[in-house]
Amino acid sequence: MKRILTIAGSDSGGGAGIQADLKAITLLGGFGMSVLTALTAQNTVAVTSIHDVPLEFIEAQIEAVFTDIGVDAVKTGMLSSTEVVKLVASKMSEYEPPIVVVDPVMVAKSGALLLNADACNTLAEFLLPQATLVTPNLPEASALLGWQVTKEDDMYRAAEEIHRLGPKYVLVKGGHLQGEAVDLLFDGREFYAFRSPRIETKNVHGTGCTYASAIATYLAQELDVVEAVQAAKRFITAAIKHGLSLGQGHGPTNPFAAVLQERSKEGPTSSG
Repeated sequence: MKRILTIAGSDSGGGAGIQADLKAITLLGGFGMSVLTALTAQNTVAVTSIHDVPLEFIEAQIEAVFTDIGVDAVKTGMLSSTEVVKLVASKMSEYEPPIVVVDPVMVAKSGALLLNADACNTLAEFLLPQATLVTPNLPEASALLGWQVTKEDDMYRAAEEIHRLGPKYVLVKGGHLQGEAVDLLFDGREFYAFRSPRIETKNVHGTGCTYASAIATYLAQELDVVEAVQAAKRFITAAIKHGLSLGQGHGPTNPFAAVLQERSKEGPTSSG
């Protein structure tokens, strides 16, 4: 069983962050491990409070996992501050995990700011050069580049410019566009577009976390990057399609939906 470490914030509502990451990793057959960078009091409506985890404790968590259990892939999410980004980048340089998927979490679905401008610049400078893959949505790509990515044509330019920051692969996610849900993968030479019908729903809390964790798990399981993104796209599309109407705001996606779909394809199990 492959070992996937998520370094991210906690979501008390269970729809995003560490909680969403561990659900996706487990459902896809990985062994999930976690390093908490921040505790958030949040639900489907708002993030009401954020408690940053002390740097020395973040470091202790990382070292505890790497020095004993080992890591086949790392997925990063909410890193919250310049100091946390630098620490995580330093530890990635020290331990050199074979796969690093960076989800540059900046804003919650409720609109709460989860990464300030200085930390965004630090992430681009220190962590992206170590990334196997970075997965920005359009607002995150805009923040990384300093110009507004607003249409599909912009996504091509954005992918090229983010690739120059150092990651091996860039996946620009077009979920904020109208029409088809298109995500654009760039490897420095070729573009790969992954398209799915747009699902009209407000239950999209945790989409980015779940998607990136699925990619990291598939990469650890030795799919190549194109295959991993394609499989994760199917996984998150099913999770969105069968999202859960919990709470009064943006309900969570349902990562178990893809597992149920696979079971239904297998048909009933014979006995005796």
